[in-house]
Amino acid sequence: MRNVATIKTTLSYAVALALTSVPALAAEASRAPAGTLADGSAVEVISLTNKQGVSAKILTYGATLQALSAPDKDGKFADVLLGYDDLKDYVDHPNYFGVTVGRYANRIAGGAFSLDGKAYQLPLNDKTNTLHGGGKGFDKQVWKVASVKSGPVATLVLTLTSADGDSGYPGKLDSSVTYTLDEAGNLGITFDAKTDKPTIVNMTNHAIFNLAGEGSPDGALGHLLTIPAKAYTPVDAALIPTGELKPVDGGVFDFRAPRRVADGIRDGRDPQIVAGRGYDHNWALDKGVTKTPQLAARLEDPASGRVLEVLTTEPGLQFYAGNFLDGTLVGKGGHLYRMGDGIALEPQKFPDAPNKPNFVSARVDPGKPYHHAMVYRLSVKR
Repeated sequence: MRNVATIKTTLSYAVALALTSVPALAAEASRAPAGTLADGSAVEVISLTNKQGVSAKILTYGATLQALSAPDKDGKFADVLLGYDDLKDYVDHPNYFGVTVGRYANRIAGGAFSLDGKAYQLPLNDKTNTLHGGGKGFDKQVWKVASVKSGPVATLVLTLTSADGDSGYPGKLDSSVTYTLDEAGNLGITFDAKTDKPTIVNMTNHAIFNLAGEGSPDGALGHLLTIPAKAYTPVDAALIPTGELKPVDGGVFDFRAPRRVADGIRDGRDPQIVAGRGYDHNWALDKGVTKTPQLAARLEDPASGRVLEVLTTEPGLQFYAGNFLDGTLVGKGGHLYRMGDGIALEPQKFPDAPNKPNFVSARVDPGKPYHHAMVYRLSVKR
């Protein structure tokens, strides 16, 4: 559980963001049953809605962002997130749609790392590696509702305690995720955690976006993407970073100016595109670690006019173009999801940072809590 000072800081930032954008209007938060797991655990869905009609739905299972509805240039609303209509599908067919991932987002080579000379082994759930926490990650647990509030900023606080040794990680970890929605269309997500012994933490949200509207037949490959980063982290055949920071230098990984995702995603002349089956890489953001969220990516759908800006305090951004979606998953509205039907833009520490001394450290110590603030900022370009 976060301390009071941290909660006040997070909420103060969200309120300030809202009040500097538009006059303070009431945004609403409500909660309802979403179903029950096989072990009897009850799951809720919490809805955050502003007066402009922008709305978000969050499941307590996995602290999952299930839906995000926003208008296009003609005022037509659509859900812009891939996912499922029902809780059962999130349980039976997990694919990280909109979930909170942790303790460690992305990959750790061999599922192994060391702290202070002691070796730790995590479950392997990505062939020879650990992906998104491994084992029963944060995405597969029911979070507790600590607070739901309407007001100038609609707010939801969820909490989860992970025991010492859970999935192989050291330290008892008290975590929280705070969702906020303001009248300007800013959906804030803040991750906080404290531990009782040295450990590693890297939390983010794994929303997969199609700004044309979930299930639209043309997918998201025509979206224009901008990433303010002059370097990225190349990977080996197992998608583990080599440790190099490679300049993007005008190639298929250069998104410093807006580019269509489709322009490079099938360029088999680049061995990194071959390794990732498209884009599934981390960019080293020029801004580095920041105290307040700064721009990590801008995504635009020219047809609908919808624009998504992703802001974060973290130094990296994983851009994943749904390369492993193969038409076998039936999502919302009975839609089959395929490669390129959605785009994930995941702010985080770099993949495999615990094993790469030159990367920003993911270590968290007692008395020095983990904090990551990010924002999904929605707007319309007419």
